Amino acid sequence: MDAAQEARNREAFRQAVVNTLERRLFYVPSFKIYRGVAGLYDYGPPGCAVKSNVLAFWRQHFVLEENMLEVDCPCVTPEVVLKASGHVDKFTDLMVKDEKTGTCYRADHLLKDFCKEKLERDPNITAEKAAEFRHVLAVLDDLSAEELGAKIKDYGITAPDTKNPLSAPYPFNLMFQTSIGPSGLSSGYMRPETAQGIFVNFKDLYYYNGNKLPFAAAQIGQAFRNEISPRQGLLRVREFTLAEIEHFVDPEDKSHPKFSEVSNLEFLMFPREDQVSGLSARRIHIGEAVSKGIVNNETLGYFIGRVYLFLTHLGIDKERLRFRQHLANEMAHYAADCWDAEIECSYGWIECVGIADRSAYDLRAHTEKSGVPLVAAEKFSEPREVEKLVIAPVKKELGLAFKGNQKMVTVALESMGEKEAMEMKATLESKGEAEFHVCTLERVVTIKKSMVTILKEKKKEHQRVFTPSVIEPSFGIGRIIYCLYEHSFYTRSSKGGDEQLNVFRFPPLVAPIKCTVFPLVQNQQYEEVAKRIAKSLTATGISYKIDITGTSIGKRYARTDELGVPLAITVDSTSSVTLRERDSKQQIRVNVEEVASVVKEVTDGFSTWADMLWKYPTHSSSATED
Repeated sequence: MDAAQEARNREAFRQAVVNTLERRLFYVPSFKIYRGVAGLYDYGPPGCAVKSNVLAFWRQHFVLEENMLEVDCPCVTPEVVLKASGHVDKFTDLMVKDEKTGTCYRADHLLKDFCKEKLERDPNITAEKAAEFRHVLAVLDDLSAEELGAKIKDYGITAPDTKNPLSAPYPFNLMFQTSIGPSGLSSGYMRPETAQGIFVNFKDLYYYNGNKLPFAAAQIGQAFRNEISPRQGLLRVREFTLAEIEHFVDPEDKSHPKFSEVSNLEFLMFPREDQVSGLSARRIHIGEAVSKGIVNNETLGYFIGRVYLFLTHLGIDKERLRFRQHLANEMAHYAADCWDAEIECSYGWIECVGIADRSAYDLRAHTEKSGVPLVAAEKFSEPREVEKLVIAPVKKELGLAFKGNQKMVTVALESMGEKEAMEMKATLESKGEAEFHVCTLERVVTIKKSMVTILKEKKKEHQRVFTPSVIEPSFGIGRIIYCLYEHSFYTRSSKGGDEQLNVFRFPPLVAPIKCTVFPLVQNQQYEEVAKRIAKSLTATGISYKIDITGTSIGKRYARTDELGVPLAITVDSTSSVTLRERDSKQQIRVNVEEVASVVKEVTDGFSTWADMLWKYPTHSSSATED
């Protein structure tokens, strides 16, 4: 199959999925009666139920399993917090404008679309040009504003809607800005991630945990990014749900006591060496990846394994799930290692979970900006003689030079890491003064030799004080759910073969409704039995839907198959009922009094449908399927 036909098939499949999702109210564009707003979506009843089930399983799989400390922090964040984290200065995408209409576009998206279009649809493309376009796609994230602008100009890329010329690319900050309070003097932003709320609470969380490491804190909440030109449905939106974990660990010991529980898992991994060499993702044991140093440490490897189990239990196809390591040019300067869980869907490989070793960057940044030490301590059983870095600011000299800013300069000097401090010491000794960036002042100042003493001295210590490292798994819930919709969707012919019926094969774990109850015919006795069954389902905590419409039972099955309901109870007598499984369409006979417990056993995962086929008599009736 050629690339163009494959692209058309993907688009047709995607359209079938999206049409079904919108028609059955899984999600719809927000403010639709006012023509909507790009990048904002409402979840309808089944979509809310799927999302709720995914988040409930996330809590069970991570928060409960690892004894995490869950927090819930505000969406509105003061500017100072996001200044310290780097978001105010660096959280940008490159944007271009239609020079005549002023419409904005993401520069990298226009270049990416152009290259993909040429590769997939241009039959006359030369091998040399094809190789050039593939190279551009590979290095897209690493191109500067000037390089992006040059490519757009060279390829003659214009505004998609009007074909007007485009401006040169320039940075646009993706955060929604707001003011806190009526005066407008206190600036803030809608948070672009939930992590900062955990970092600024580290000191209290560490105390709550008995001053012990390692420990993890977790948060589920809304985040906001003012995307330039959002598209791809739920994959790129302006308001979305994140579930994030910050696992705090001693930087000198990143082992994990439960690593052996995941070390034998084997799945598709895409190390950076393979990407650079032009190879494909390959199956690797996570234990082997850690032992060979492909994955930086055990704790990072443990969370990669747990993320794999989480996604595959939800219903993500393990053959279309891979863990891709960030290339050197993608890595943040402070990160020790970073992997993305990528899921393949009709849009290609989509990053849905990031699992990063962020070192101690975040806690150090907030320590410097706030002046509050966000540190942990290891108590020694016996005092130890250690070589200790001592930074002693001379407050009188600093006061004369910096007056009211003395305290901020003093805190910044005391917060220096060993490498930076020793470099300053060498510069002061050779030149008598050194330039020093003070984060809280947002400027570089000149430090003279008389203003600070830096030395290493041996002393006995009863504890080691250090800034913990952070392993961060961050989950884009909307992206995971959209990929789950695609992985779960299929069509099958109706009994007459005259139409294609849509089905979502959701595992019971995430299905929006666990079962339906159908009286076979409109009959008071059958409806009374249906109500009794409904009451027992409610008592056992099973979500259900009763359908007493006069349509044929086959059409009612088709309607609920399209919602992904795994089991259907058909009331066709007063003593026993037919229980049907969605994907196999197999049926068994179960007593009315037992059926709720059977449904609970299967939907809670205590028994399989195969177990029930063995335990109960099978049932077949040509009247029950259309």
